[in-house]
Amino acid sequence: MSAKETRVSRVLLTNDDGIDAPGLAVLEAVAAEIADEVWVVAPEHDQSGTSHSISLHSPLRVSRQGERRFGVAGTPGDCVVMAARHLMRDAPPALVLSGINRGGNLGVETMFSGTVGAAMTGLLLGLPSIALSLTFRDRDNVRWDTARALAPGVIRQLLAISHDAPTCLNVNFPDIDAAAAGPLTPSRQGHGLVTGIEVLQETDPRGLPYHWLSFNRGRLENTADSETSVVASGRVSVTPLHFERTDERTLAVLAGAL
Repeated sequence: MSAKETRVSRVLLTNDDGIDAPGLAVLEAVAAEIADEVWVVAPEHDQSGTSHSISLHSPLRVSRQGERRFGVAGTPGDCVVMAARHLMRDAPPALVLSGINRGGNLGVETMFSGTVGAAMTGLLLGLPSIALSLTFRDRDNVRWDTARALAPGVIRQLLAISHDAPTCLNVNFPDIDAAAAGPLTPSRQGHGLVTGIEVLQETDPRGLPYHWLSFNRGRLENTADSETSVVASGRVSVTPLHFERTDERTLAVLAGAL
């Protein structure tokens, strides 16, 4: 079967922006093109920044919001577990798609991303998983049409490639018109754009302090094959991710010293 003909029997959709997010609506339209059966199990509210977290100390409440469509009062990781081990237990998904996130998940940000975290949870459960994110320069003018046009072909291309090890694929679309976008390009995680995290203090109407955490972003040195550089060049990046994060160089130093 060619990449253009590739189809999935049953796909699970989730995200971290919440079940009413525009990116999830785009992903539902994309999934309808490539899958025979589409399930949506997504957070009831925005869960950006929750990474791979799952809820171990609070109950999970699930609300049915349509046929094969459920909201979960929990994290993206919770949603994947609830779907695969409960809601879809008798017929698990053949593929997990997470997104489409409003904003890129590049470099270090993949460690914090709930979009990527959901896909990594799928990987933990042995399910092929793809995280999809759309970069933007103007938050009020996100190019959803670009993701809508490119995502079906990208997903089909990736499904047509066989590889031995289970993996999570992190896809990022560039902030340009679909017709101008370059090809799907293998990439490395790289550094990304995050330079640090700041604490912003404000005062509420009662005179009490409260705090926001905020990423600082800036120009960092990223190799030409990093996802940040690939997307900046107008191509679609795809980075294979796994759980092994051991720093081999430092491990060798420790082994020599100890």
